Amino acid sequence: MADFSPAAKPVLRPQNPNFSSGPCAKRPGFTLAALEGAALGRSHRAKGPKAKLAEVISRSRAVLGMPADWRLAIVPASDTGAMEMALWSMLGPRPVDVIAHESFSAGWATDVVKQLKLPDARVIEAEYGALPDLSRLDFAHDIVLAWNGTTSGVRFADGDFIPDGRGGLVFADSTSAAFAMALPWRKLDVVTWSWQKVLGGEAAHGMLALSPRAVERLLTYKPSWPLPKIFRMTSGGKLIEGLFAGETINTPSMLCVEDALDGLRWAESIGGLPGLIARSEANLRAVANWVEGNERVRFLAAEPATRSCTSICLVIAAPWFKALDAQGQEKAAKAIATLLEAEKVALDAGAYRDAPPGLRIWGGATVETSDIEALLPWIDHAIDTVSAQV
Repeated sequence: MADFSPAAKPVLRPQNPNFSSGPCAKRPGFTLAALEGAALGRSHRAKGPKAKLAEVISRSRAVLGMPADWRLAIVPASDTGAMEMALWSMLGPRPVDVIAHESFSAGWATDVVKQLKLPDARVIEAEYGALPDLSRLDFAHDIVLAWNGTTSGVRFADGDFIPDGRGGLVFADSTSAAFAMALPWRKLDVVTWSWQKVLGGEAAHGMLALSPRAVERLLTYKPSWPLPKIFRMTSGGKLIEGLFAGETINTPSMLCVEDALDGLRWAESIGGLPGLIARSEANLRAVANWVEGNERVRFLAAEPATRSCTSICLVIAAPWFKALDAQGQEKAAKAIATLLEAEKVALDAGAYRDAPPGLRIWGGATVETSDIEALLPWIDHAIDTVSAQV
């Protein structure tokens, strides 16, 4: 046992215990009444519903500050679908470097090496909690990365490591970064995200943003492998322009579209991207202030500059926990998360299944800092309670 006094059971509880990393908490004040304007029972190709899809694109561009010469489309299958579309459509003409520092970026490495079987591919790895040596990247190659590691809580601090005169394209899975971090658009070429993260939308819809260089790749390169219909962004050697004006490849949920619009309007009402970033960073600061001097926990991300303000990943640092074997640590971490859920103070707050045992607290913009602050004493209490049971 550690030499500190056990934390008493707190009295104050978070008003919203939803700290899941996806789908994430709805925006403050959300009710189903916000969806009453949904174009239900309508064809998504009809004038009104199509206008709503186009509005999601235009409002997303505006809130994110996307450059005017970029294209943005709504695509199937969430962020995964958006990244798969990009990788399978555009990789091949150059060698590829994949940065794999957590579960989802490791998944893109699997796509590149084992599925596409690209011969000139390198996987540049790092353990959970760190980024690899970025000096190893060759920017004559295409680069594939996750801007924010959803399962590790590690993000890129900035885009300074990417040269302006790069030869290859940079593919950035940004699903837990978009709307909470300032993306360096001019350093990137393909950016993807999903609706169910920072703005708290519903699942199954992805967003695919393309720079002019990425569009050029689509128009000048044809993969040697066949592309399924839902991956195709060109026809007859030309870009399918309708994709970037709300003409989706498959049928979207107009209920989810209305929900996405509600989230975007809320984002605008709190000051757009600066307001969203400020809320997420305030959540990270609240956790950082609590972690400092706390013998029970530490951040999984070792470097403060790379700690995520959305997927805030924690490992248990208490001496009794570190004395357990791997199986014991996994069991104890699950017990801590289970206790938090039983008390209804933090739902879905366990670490990702492939990550080191611990907790993952979503700190995106829809989460109130007051709820984060109310949760933290409960984590102390849960850790101490489980320690007495080990």
